[in-house]
Amino acid sequence: MKELDIAEVAQRSGVPASTLRYYEEKGLIASIGRHGLRRVFAAGVLERLALIALGRAAGYRLDEIASMFAPDGPPRIDREQLRAKADELDRTIRQLSAMRDGLRHAAACKAPSHMECPTFRRIVQAAATGALGTRMRKPPQRSRD
Repeated sequence: MKELDIAEVAQRSGVPASTLRYYEEKGLIASIGRHGLRRVFAAGVLERLALIALGRAAGYRLDEIASMFAPDGPPRIDREQLRAKADELDRTIRQLSAMRDGLRHAAACKAPSHMECPTFRRIVQAAATGALGTRMRKPPQRSRD
């Protein structure tokens, strides 16, 4: 089994050494020892880092990714969890597509003011109600002292 020191893992994976140390602290990866002051990893850490990168790109939190890794052995990825994440991504794509289309309309709209444009006003209303994935926050209430 080939061993890689932390600098080589960082260089080959593109993940900074500080992030590797953080991932180790969180239990996502494990070093197999030290060579002097440097952590040493098994070559398999590169595949695990690739899986972590894939999970992060898909929008998983680190704790969700950590739950997919068995301490020793292959990842155990729940297929229903994958379907749920795909559904979540579909919702995000729809929201972002609507926002993109609205911005394009607002940029090309011939109305004298955006607030005079019925399409733009519908977009504003959708944003206020949370239909675009964001909701207006209520201002914090002041205490009566």
